[in-house]
Amino acid sequence: MVATTAHRLAAGTLPAAGRTAARGRATQAAAKPAWQVRLFLGALAVPWIIPVGPLNLSVYRIVLLASLFPCIIAWLRGGAGRIRAADIALLLFALWSDLALIHAHGLGGAAQPAGILFVETMGAYLLARCYIRDAEAFRGMVAFMARLVILLLPFALFEWLTGYKPLLVAFGTVFPTVDSTLMSPRMGFWRVQGPFEHSILFGTVCGSLFSLTALVLGRSMSWLPRLLLAGTVGFTAALSMSSAPMAGLALQGALMTWNAALKSFPGRWKVLWGLVLVAYLVVEFGSNQTPIAFYISKFTFDGETGWYRMFIWQYGSASVLAHPLFGIGQADWARPAWMASNSVDNFWLLIAMRYGLPAVTLLAAAFLFVMFSVSGRKLQDDTVEAYRIGYLLCLASFAIVGCTVHFWTAPYVWLMFLLGSGAWLLEQEAPKPAKGIRPSGQRRAGATSPAYGPPSRRRTPRRRAPYDAGEK
Repeated sequence: MVATTAHRLAAGTLPAAGRTAARGRATQAAAKPAWQVRLFLGALAVPWIIPVGPLNLSVYRIVLLASLFPCIIAWLRGGAGRIRAADIALLLFALWSDLALIHAHGLGGAAQPAGILFVETMGAYLLARCYIRDAEAFRGMVAFMARLVILLLPFALFEWLTGYKPLLVAFGTVFPTVDSTLMSPRMGFWRVQGPFEHSILFGTVCGSLFSLTALVLGRSMSWLPRLLLAGTVGFTAALSMSSAPMAGLALQGALMTWNAALKSFPGRWKVLWGLVLVAYLVVEFGSNQTPIAFYISKFTFDGETGWYRMFIWQYGSASVLAHPLFGIGQADWARPAWMASNSVDNFWLLIAMRYGLPAVTLLAAAFLFVMFSVSGRKLQDDTVEAYRIGYLLCLASFAIVGCTVHFWTAPYVWLMFLLGSGAWLLEQEAPKPAKGIRPSGQRRAGATSPAYGPPSRRRTPRRRAPYDAGEK
């Protein structure tokens, strides 16, 4: 039945009123991503560090190494669609960052980190560009990741209540795993690390699925199953007890509420941008804090942690100004002695510190190229439109959370994969004009001009053929 409907949809023989619903049913039926994508996504939750000669490789890096060159060849041959500005910007970012590492550490010292950076950046991005080519593959990818997050929930609950890390212990019996991080409880509960290197990374990866789960998987559901499904994903992310992922969840929830409440108003996003600008100006001129300082100090669990992030911004930006072109590579950065930790809790800032201003500019350009080109695309199908909104809200959450969190290892490659997974939206058909409505100034077919008037406006009647085989 579904297959028949899908064939009729492709052939265009379904009535117009049933096409949208049929397209949605066909999308759900075919929601299974390619095995390469499933292997990569599953590898993100495997915390093994496998020694291979002089290298220590995670499972997802092995997958990306195996798929990188086939994906590059397919991309160059047009197998991923038209080469786009975001592709070029991200490729230049990876190449410039490798050049910056060579500048800082020499060719020998930079070989391993430069190679890993290129594989994680372009490997994950091109994997998505080559294999996420339509709505079915996109929905299948989201469904796979949502199932993975729900599968992690029982282990996360156990870790949240006891502090014991069952996943790292179980995987550690076979190969070495990422280091276990044991931090002080918050509100009487332990912060969940899961299979990742830090609780913030666990919350970031799981939380990024919140809007995608609600608007992609929940598209065909009634409100209660959709709420339960998205709520389960959000609850799993919240077990990280980290302020940045929680802020990302709140942002996605607020934007989805805004979109649902004003869905009949076409200018709702322009109004929202106006409100954001007003809020920025109020904080800028009505507070003794900068907008960044206000955000960091007000939206963190621990005020002291928020202020420490402000000092990171202060001394980190000074490092960028001192080394604007190539950055400092992986060297330690200059800061006061009382700032013992070398952690930089800002993704965008650390990119600029390590690889220079050109690198962060190219990465931001790739990000903005994707977001603005997808957001400016007018789509014909309501289901695909919902997918687009969920995708944009996910990227917006990453952009904001990245101001207070650094993405590395699995969350970094997940972000690169997400960037590449939305390019198919740019290849969707634009809406067609309604039947019988023609652009302004264009005369309706068959309309006649006045019999008398200026010569330039007279129309010569067409001579009718003496016989039309279609008439009786």
